[in-house]
Amino acid sequence: MDFFKKGKHQNYDIFSDFAWHVPGVGGMFGLLVWLLLGAIVGNIVAAIFIVAMGGDTSMTTYAEIIAYPIMFIPAMIASKHISGRNMMFDTGYALDSNNFAPKNGWYLAVLCILMTLCAAFCTEPISSLLPPMPQWLEEALSGLTGGPIWLSLLSVSIFAPIFEEWLCRGMVLRGLLNYERTDAEGNKVKGLKPWLAIVISAAFFAVIHMNPWQAIPAFILGCIFGYVYYKTGSLKLTMLMHCANNTFAVVLSNIDAFEEAESWMDVLSPSAYWAIFVIGLIALVLCIWEFRKVEVSRPQGGCDVIPAADDLPLGE
Repeated sequence: MDFFKKGKHQNYDIFSDFAWHVPGVGGMFGLLVWLLLGAIVGNIVAAIFIVAMGGDTSMTTYAEIIAYPIMFIPAMIASKHISGRNMMFDTGYALDSNNFAPKNGWYLAVLCILMTLCAAFCTEPISSLLPPMPQWLEEALSGLTGGPIWLSLLSVSIFAPIFEEWLCRGMVLRGLLNYERTDAEGNKVKGLKPWLAIVISAAFFAVIHMNPWQAIPAFILGCIFGYVYYKTGSLKLTMLMHCANNTFAVVLSNIDAFEEAESWMDVLSPSAYWAIFVIGLIALVLCIWEFRKVEVSRPQGGCDVIPAADDLPLGE
């Protein structure tokens, strides 16, 4: 299986159409506008679907499954158009790369799952400081995980990692790391400082969740996802992390013992909770330390560079 091996093509065909769209800060807001437009279209389609089903509210979950991918379609169409326009003359940057050296890709994948679950657990004390979630929002979120489990997994474990990672890491973070800008001295430079690009992309990831109860853990996880993407350029790894986090949430929501629990504090004793918290925090730090050893060939991170079509030798 060549899942983590670098082949002749350095990124998957599904992502290569977007490689020459390298949005900066302004382009990031442009993508957000397209996303909001897509959300409006998706909600209209969902409403039409429910009406077509005779107004059966039990079909709401199915309508949301239909609406969710539609939300990203305008941004994807716009990005593909911009990339196609730029590819003849501008350098591109692969959305998905395999820059894992000197580590093994499968080893890093295991670390990614571990650090994601540890980070999700360790962010809970921060989330617990927020006021109780409004009932309408709680019901809306439970609708994503309260239906048939296969629908929940399709929505939050497959669709969300693919589309949100494409947008937040593949487009926004990759763009912020590599877009051409003019610095204070008037010199042309590539991208923002990596830590700033990671923080901004994580903030973008938090904002699209549209509520603080999801946004706070999303920001923290987004910083970790962003660091992994900066080091490796691998959208596969960040999708895996996103999938691990969401799947864990779906599985817990379908276990009777966790049905009424609002947090781990409602399930574990204080001593067990804080023991796991300390162990998880140590494991998270160790995993991040391992990723520090991944070699970055460019200051902008591990995304493979793709020459403009005019720069390629004849015949390629």
